[in-house]
Amino acid sequence: MVTRILPLTLSDAVVQRRTKRLIGPVDLTLSTDGFTAVLGPNGAGKTTLLKAMHGVVRLSTGSASWQVDTEEARHRQAYVFQTPIMLRRSVGENLAYPLKLRGASKSEIAEACTKWASRIGLGDALTRPAPRLSGGEKQKLALARALIRAPELLFLDEPCANLDGRSTREIETLLADAAAAGIRIVMATHDLGQARRLATEVFFVLNGQIHEQGPAETFFAGPQTPQARAFLNGDIVE
Repeated sequence: MVTRILPLTLSDAVVQRRTKRLIGPVDLTLSTDGFTAVLGPNGAGKTTLLKAMHGVVRLSTGSASWQVDTEEARHRQAYVFQTPIMLRRSVGENLAYPLKLRGASKSEIAEACTKWASRIGLGDALTRPAPRLSGGEKQKLALARALIRAPELLFLDEPCANLDGRSTREIETLLADAAAAGIRIVMATHDLGQARRLATEVFFVLNGQIHEQGPAETFFAGPQTPQARAFLNGDIVE
């Protein structure tokens, strides 16, 4: 039986650039199941926290502990940036890329690419250059490229920022399906409605620290701190 990569434990985790502390100290345990929404005002440290958990930002002090070797854990997770990064290739080649890295067969790649292109509404666009897609199409392609290899853990940084309602709804459907399939999701978002619709857990980040955390239903029904209550009310929180 393959050991799961989660839970992930951060202990006294700090990310510092020169004299500025971006996050920390942070102590948290990311459980094996659920959908975590990372909330907080601009500049609170949400993106840095996601990158620190994912491993693309190195901790200045403290530790991050997986249930498997760190390198193996990195191969079994994915990260989708707020501004999607497209390979200068076709839609099909973007989808195929992570599977090629894994050594999948040509038939497996072709079947998976056809399936996922259809799921994101690009079934007739496999040969279209990915950089020419609309913003919503690029974000859906980036998400499909992350999901096509069935990661155990998916990090998302504002995946629906600046998208219209239709694109947002389509992406939320993909995320809900992924969560239902057992993929652990951690998503930073400014969209409280989206967090209410999707999240099972909330990390409320303020000044680089986990200011409050708990089940999403409990958090939205009655946050425990004045800062979290002010944030939900739409007030300025510093």
